[in-house]
Amino acid sequence: MKLERVFPGEHSQFFAKIERFNPGGSIKDRSGLNMLLEALRNGEITPGRSVVVESSSGNLAVGLAQICRYFDLRFICVVDAKTTEQNLAIMRAYGAEVVVIDERDPATGEFLPVRLRRVRELVASIPHAYSPNQYANLSNPRAHERTMREIVEELDGRLDYLFCSVSTFGTLRGCADHLRKEGLRTKIVAVDAQGSAIFGQLPTRRLIPGHGASVVPALMDPAAADEVVHVSDLDCVAACRRLVVREAILAGGSSGATIAAAERMLPRIPPGSVSALIFPDGGDRYLDTIYSDDWVREHFGEVSHLWKD
Repeated sequence: MKLERVFPGEHSQFFAKIERFNPGGSIKDRSGLNMLLEALRNGEITPGRSVVVESSSGNLAVGLAQICRYFDLRFICVVDAKTTEQNLAIMRAYGAEVVVIDERDPATGEFLPVRLRRVRELVASIPHAYSPNQYANLSNPRAHERTMREIVEELDGRLDYLFCSVSTFGTLRGCADHLRKEGLRTKIVAVDAQGSAIFGQLPTRRLIPGHGASVVPALMDPAAADEVVHVSDLDCVAACRRLVVREAILAGGSSGATIAAAERMLPRIPPGSVSALIFPDGGDRYLDTIYSDDWVREHFGEVSHLWKD
């Protein structure tokens, strides 16, 4: 979708790759499907017998719940207290078993290290258990070579900048791999959260799930990104709300992060450039947080001037 209004007065073109229209509602459907199809092909999992165990903050959990239901695979998802009630309800509707972690890691203050430890414990104790491990599974980035191919084809091969949020590093690495194979010189901007450990920052507590991580994922390839932009929770919220006001797009938190990053880079983007921003999910799963005036005021105070035109 071409973004016409979010950056008024700009002489460059910006396009959003809107991934909320995948069957499970996010870009993580691509990762989940590719990881499980590969495991089915090589015999690591068997329908009707295997138990899939994975850690997720929400989107991959929903995608895997749907895919596991289709392939008759028992699914146990380890989530944390930041996972929305809506995502929990969707997972359970598909028949997934949910383990909620409410204990933070003492060293980082984050849930992820505790989630990963719980996954390892479950896999070790449950017969026929298998963990896709989205943080290290190469089938994750391979799924997004297709994501990048779709973007390039839609834009007839002309793309100067790609803005992509990072968490497992699957999307960005897959996109970078495709660009390298095709010999394209697109500049890749990694959009990370302030307080995320991925690019070397000291991990701190974050409010918005979906981008950033408290540990460096095994898939992380520092050479895949040409530039890194760190976005605060407030920047993310304000960008999401501006996107609704100006483009009538209800996008998720990591989508807003890419908007905030592109806005920060506007002075350095040459006129006539073409940029693509990957929007991993929709805002319907953030109605109680990013799009709740009460929640925003509770965490940031009165900041509505940041998005009201």
